[in-house]
Amino acid sequence: MTVRKNQAALTADEKRRFVAAVLELKRNGRYDAFVTTHNAFIMGDTDNGERTGHRSPSFLPWHRRFLLEFEQALQAVDPSVALPYWDWSVDRTPRASLWAPDFLGGTGRSLDGRVMDGPFAASGGNWTIGVRVDNRSFLRRSLGTGVRELPTPAEVESVLAMAAYDTAPWNSSSDGFRNHLEGWRGVNLHNRVHVWVGGQMGTGVSPNDPVFWLHHAFVDKLWAAWQRRHPGSGYLPVQGTANVVDLHETMKPWNDVTPADLLDHTRYYTFDTD
Repeated sequence: MTVRKNQAALTADEKRRFVAAVLELKRNGRYDAFVTTHNAFIMGDTDNGERTGHRSPSFLPWHRRFLLEFEQALQAVDPSVALPYWDWSVDRTPRASLWAPDFLGGTGRSLDGRVMDGPFAASGGNWTIGVRVDNRSFLRRSLGTGVRELPTPAEVESVLAMAAYDTAPWNSSSDGFRNHLEGWRGVNLHNRVHVWVGGQMGTGVSPNDPVFWLHHAFVDKLWAAWQRRHPGSGYLPVQGTANVVDLHETMKPWNDVTPADLLDHTRYYTFDTD
């Protein structure tokens, strides 16, 4: 069984293996396919039209499946690798261990946001941004510039306390746990982290920054924590809802998985603090 660990607890060898597997997916072209898929859904998901990956109840199961596919791709390279998660409510500064040169590298230079150190810096020659929204082919970050503060443990707790999974109109104006976690309302958890990292993480091609996967692994962990806390509150809507994915409807771009299939993460992996 795959165990997803806090990035702060990874050994030097685990960091090295994770980075090497990510670089191999980039080299063989599989990585950019994930970026393309994510960008297509960011662009296509709208509040008043069809929405699957974002601004909708299926935000959480869609990304759970997306992360599973990426993790399985990593494991096809190195079976020992699991997706780590970044607890941004604790590791809240640009000096946190995940930004060290031996893992993800740090923030970008002030001139243009270009990341200058670590395995994903352009100078290494292994991380050219191919799926992009501008003409810059290098990884960019501006840690703590777009917003100054990452979410706090108290803010995370306030969202975990919400009893309803989601509510009509099932978009970015909805109340409930999903939308407050996604960040369109309230204290803003997930969206704020994207903006705090900046660079490509502030765009639809956010998976170009490998921290995307660690960020979403923690969002996924928070969903699992909410499920344990509210066992009587399930995924909504259940059926008959236009433009969003009901409990037993398949999720694009896949034709073999529904939100119901993804409610129990322990079928696929556990977390080190489950």
